[in-house]
Amino acid sequence: MPGLYGFVSATKWVTELEVTRFDEKTAYWTDRGWDAKAPILVASRIDVPKPLEKVAAGDLAVAGTAWAQRSGVKRVDVKLDDGEWTQADLGDEVNIDTWRQWKTGFSDVKAGSHTVTVRAIDQDGNIQTPERRKSIPNSATGHHHIQFRVE
Repeated sequence: MPGLYGFVSATKWVTELEVTRFDEKTAYWTDRGWDAKAPILVASRIDVPKPLEKVAAGDLAVAGTAWAQRSGVKRVDVKLDDGEWTQADLGDEVNIDTWRQWKTGFSDVKAGSHTVTVRAIDQDGNIQTPERRKSIPNSATGHHHIQFRVE
């Protein structure tokens, strides 16, 4: 179901069926500490370069995916090390519920260890939070970042 995590909306197999109301029964995952509704939050990830990858000095390509179900991705920002946020180019939007590819680049990246960080902004203006938290009860949060080495 678009907009909800699989533990809320996905059925893997059915062994029995009970008709009830949402407010009268708890579900398998909520009994284990997960949120009852768990809407998908605006989020993004870096796919290129790979974590701890060794890349050549000079121009650096950075790319990944972002998602903001039920709203759509408006913008993706990327930064190298402690630099300023740079707006990435977005791939075509199939619809508001699909992941959206993004890419950007940095020029003249020098040898050494570096970090790339990404954040997404949805069509409603919600910015992916930098606050890190675990997935239970309803989604891990934080900016995705990877470290890599330029040689």
